[in-house]
Amino acid sequence: MSRAGSGRYGSGPFPHIWNTGNTGNETPHGEASRSRRAWGGPSRRVPSQGGPPEGQVVVIAREPVPGQVKTRLIPPFTAREAAALAAAALEDTLRAVARVPVDRRVLALDGAPGPWLPHGFTVLPQRGEAPDERLAAAFDDAHRLLPVPVVLIGADTPQVTPDMLVYALSMLSAYDAVFGPTTAGGFWLLGLRAPEPAPLLGIPMSEPTVGEIQLRRLEEAGLSVALMPRLTDVDTAADAFVVAAQAPRSFFAAALARMSALR
Repeated sequence: MSRAGSGRYGSGPFPHIWNTGNTGNETPHGEASRSRRAWGGPSRRVPSQGGPPEGQVVVIAREPVPGQVKTRLIPPFTAREAAALAAAALEDTLRAVARVPVDRRVLALDGAPGPWLPHGFTVLPQRGEAPDERLAAAFDDAHRLLPVPVVLIGADTPQVTPDMLVYALSMLSAYDAVFGPTTAGGFWLLGLRAPEPAPLLGIPMSEPTVGEIQLRRLEEAGLSVALMPRLTDVDTAADAFVVAAQAPRSFFAAALARMSALR
């Protein structure tokens, strides 16, 4: 869920996280709000560690069709190569989610499933036209079918780990929302304990400050927000190499290495 899209509707346990831009204890606005828990900051209530957190993880993604995904990678990559990188990133993301002990795993998909889809996912078609409507609909559909907290991520951060997602879910036992900003100004993760469409609809997903806008909207709705680490999402070719270096054993890094070797 970077700044693009198509369609409508702690101190942490992660020493391996790279943090470019601001520090983990800063918010996208530069200072912590009273209603937020900055990454590494004190929690109002420590999430239970007695077992897996209650909730579900939703991945919102498009079928990796050449010419329809990762078009900002073209050039230097061809449309087919960009789609292959999108497929690899999606597979990494889904495999990370598959390792999270949750009540349910959902793929909100624009298109048809492919060989990159692991077992154990409920596939729901995306609804809506604009990206904000699709985002709100994915939350609504997942929560309506299973009314437990929802953590939603896109497929642009193949470096995501199961531990990150478990932590995000656990924060929803103490906070109304959890938010993961990106280095480019968007957001890679959004979790809601009780999803409502109002804080999501009308968000201009193409704006470079969409992350700040979305976070402000959550706070204006009176929601307490916990912040996840700031990650780099794959939006440009330069991003692709940064993310591959952060996740060298991923399908994404392997795909990028094969393409680079042919140049």
